[in-house]
Amino acid sequence: MLDRDQIAAAARVLVQHWRDGTKLDALEPRLRPQSRAEGYAVQAALETSSPGTLFGWKIAATSVSGQKHINVTGPLAGRIMSDTVIADGGTASMKGNQMRVGEPEFAFRMGLDLPPRATPYTVEEVLAAVDTFHPAIEIPDSRFADFARAGEAQLIADNACAHLFVLGGATTANWRAMDLVEERPQITLRGERHVGHGKNVLGDPRAALAWLANELRDLGLTLRAGQVVTTGTCHPPLPIQAGDHFAADFGVLGKVSVGFA
Repeated sequence: MLDRDQIAAAARVLVQHWRDGTKLDALEPRLRPQSRAEGYAVQAALETSSPGTLFGWKIAATSVSGQKHINVTGPLAGRIMSDTVIADGGTASMKGNQMRVGEPEFAFRMGLDLPPRATPYTVEEVLAAVDTFHPAIEIPDSRFADFARAGEAQLIADNACAHLFVLGGATTANWRAMDLVEERPQITLRGERHVGHGKNVLGDPRAALAWLANELRDLGLTLRAGQVVTTGTCHPPLPIQAGDHFAADFGVLGKVSVGFA
């Protein structure tokens, strides 16, 4: 088991690589988490080392393609820090970005706290705590040079490949009455159009949101009002490069875009 000093030291290594835009092969053995619990302990220490504040949460690997991309068998939760949020329509730097993909996502801003409790939250309970729905784009990356071989525990410690995030405006449509499973956002990139599918997000973006609430519950953490949860890509990760413009059109649910330099 990693002790408190080892957890803090592992977090410092990852934060330094994040700030410098550099990569490492692996955490040295004495600092390397061996379980999801140890990975989340290191991730929590990352939050205290970040210059930003906790903006919300992301879910990595909610689709089969996402799981294959980082070689894991199921979802991972990560923190979105305020200093990594890019304004809708803004420009994201490609500096230090090795993964180089963009992901269209369904995001929710919470209106009520969901604190830890003995029993899991249902999808209905979690949805009742949501304030607004937003289209979003995630730009993931890893501090590991070979992220596909880093393993689940190290990727969780690495903040579940969190890097940059773009939040679109709150939708004015009645999203609660819509079947998000069958929503098909259209992504425009380098003159080509790609079509996502809500069912790619753990079968249903709403189920993914409930998964996140319960993952935090298991960790003894509260999903707080005002925090944003982005639920994972609805399309296989799309390669990006400097000069690209990534636009995601969620129809009546809204639009979101970002450029890359």
